[in-house]
Amino acid sequence: MYSAFYRNFLARTDAEWAHRFGVWSFAAGGWGFRTMRRLGLVARPARRGAVDAMGIRFPAPVGLAAGMDKDADAVPGLAAAGFGYVEVGTVTPKAQPGNDKPRSWREMDIHGLRNRMGFNNAGADAMAAKLERLRSSRSGRRIVLGVNLGKNKDTPAEAAADDYAYSARLLAPYADYLVVNVSSPNTPGLRDLQSVETLRPILAATRTAADAAVTDRHVPLLVKIAPDLADDDVDAVADLALEMGLDGIVAANTTISHDRGPGGLSGPVLLPRALEIVARLRSRVGEGLCVIGVGGVSSEGDARALLAAGATLLQVYTAFVYEGPWWVARLNRALTSKP
Repeated sequence: MYSAFYRNFLARTDAEWAHRFGVWSFAAGGWGFRTMRRLGLVARPARRGAVDAMGIRFPAPVGLAAGMDKDADAVPGLAAAGFGYVEVGTVTPKAQPGNDKPRSWREMDIHGLRNRMGFNNAGADAMAAKLERLRSSRSGRRIVLGVNLGKNKDTPAEAAADDYAYSARLLAPYADYLVVNVSSPNTPGLRDLQSVETLRPILAATRTAADAAVTDRHVPLLVKIAPDLADDDVDAVADLALEMGLDGIVAANTTISHDRGPGGLSGPVLLPRALEIVARLRSRVGEGLCVIGVGGVSSEGDARALLAAGATLLQVYTAFVYEGPWWVARLNRALTSKP
């Protein structure tokens, strides 16, 4: 049913409009997803498949990657659809419109998505207000929530640490974990911040801000890297994560290694490099750090391959768009029901 709806309606609309429609559907229809879940119409993960990582119990291993729910508008609906956890953002300190349109495209022949959105979002203050409301209810507090942090486009590189610290200070009280995103290809100069020399002060400032904002618990901090990093640079980030006591690494973001036009590409083409990076990170950091594998997962086999490579948890986005709202619930059920 969904495949026909996608082919005959969504695929014929502007990709960014379809994105907004999807977020609105989960925001407005959250009650429906929750009702269907209570009635047993949505696959539930097996309890034995819960994952304990970073001091958090994740009810299922597959969560939503950042980029879909940029402003935390649809968290309850997305959680009810079967995600084990939801990562919102990327959020920046000040609201910003993002890059000029068009900036979002489907790559139907490879089941991929390409975007150059540029961190369009309503800003950290607006997100903090939404998350305060979310966490005021018991059901909202039960959702495992990550917040993905970025810098504003007009913030110079030398002031980037202040941007990340500002958002961390506001949002850490409502987050189960925070992610420093220095790997989007759509903010000029952002990927340059992945070098150890520039990344260290950003991570230090974010950690200090989160600790100052939340004194009764540890808010895990991760860094998200690009698939286009050279192996030596992946190793350097892994070593820095160990040195600074980070809680994990998210691998990886969209790739610019393609010839399909501007922006970062996601989808199945990312899986081979995601497998390489996850395996490399795991061999470098040992078992002490959480590695979240993201990139190209579109089947149970893909998910199991990333877990076997060393991922602690997984994230998806593009396949969710192509496969429909119940796909991730079925995937989490399959992963938690079988050895």
